[in-house]
Amino acid sequence: MNKNEQLKNYYQRCDEILLKENLKKLLHNAKNEVEEIEVDEVDLENMVLIDVRENDEFASGVIPANIVLTIPRGKIEFVANDKIIPLSDKEIVCYCLKGARGLLAAKALNDLGIKAKNLKGGIENWVKSKKSIKNYLGEFILNG
Repeated sequence: MNKNEQLKNYYQRCDEILLKENLKKLLHNAKNEVEEIEVDEVDLENMVLIDVRENDEFASGVIPANIVLTIPRGKIEFVANDKIIPLSDKEIVCYCLKGARGLLAAKALNDLGIKAKNLKGGIENWVKSKKSIKNYLGEFILNG
């Protein structure tokens, strides 16, 4: 590897380290700004749950609330006016697999003036708490 390639690789690693540090700061700030709720605080009858995972992740199952919106994190700001504002008289809770995307989605909604919370630990925490999920096969509780 010549000196130019070594230098290019070095700068690329520096950019990756900086990006990771900036993401940590972004998540830390969001955690300080967004209220998080525990699994046992979720009210399936009265809350609006927004699953912000990607389309292929929805098929594995969603939390079986009366109102569940499946909106990928990257689209949340763009559909808020049409899909979320009409439901904003209810408590809104975002979730993802482990919590980070849900946290960022809730922050984005809060920044838009829509009060939203995040489900701490995401659907992974939900499943670990022996709560049911549903998909096209029906509603079930995962073992293990």
